[in-house]
Amino acid sequence: MSLDQNTGRIHSVRIDNSTFERVDEFKYLGTNLTNQNSIAGEIKSRLRSGNACYHSVQNLLSSRLLPKNLKIKIYITIILPVVLHGCEIWSLTRREEKKLKVFENMVFRRIFGPRRNEVTGKWRRLHNEELNDLYSSPNIVRVIKSRRMRWAGHVARMG
Repeated sequence: MSLDQNTGRIHSVRIDNSTFERVDEFKYLGTNLTNQNSIAGEIKSRLRSGNACYHSVQNLLSSRLLPKNLKIKIYITIILPVVLHGCEIWSLTRREEKKLKVFENMVFRRIFGPRRNEVTGKWRRLHNEELNDLYSSPNIVRVIKSRRMRWAGHVARMG
């Protein structure tokens, strides 16, 4: 290893005859990794991609002709993989978990639509608790945690 004389930081690593430059971030298997282990930029990028995917199918998700279980399958098979690509290495903070839940609730509000208040007759948005009751599968944060555990099991079994 060689040190930068001005800052005392390591700026390159030498292994055998190869020298590797120290960088603040790099893309590995489609995921941005940083030297601070901050995943906020990656979450932002994934949510941006998920939003683009959501907007491309939002007419299907709001259609009254399709049953709700088919709309949920569209979410699970088209939108969710875009958002969760590489999630096995994410170390989530509460702020990032909240951003992911907000995105998921936005999609579910489109799928389940508004509800009519029986007393006043006015339409209203569904509350988060109502969305959780309507969607019985694990939420997006639970899916990420289960994928991380499954990945950890694969790593533990490696030679």
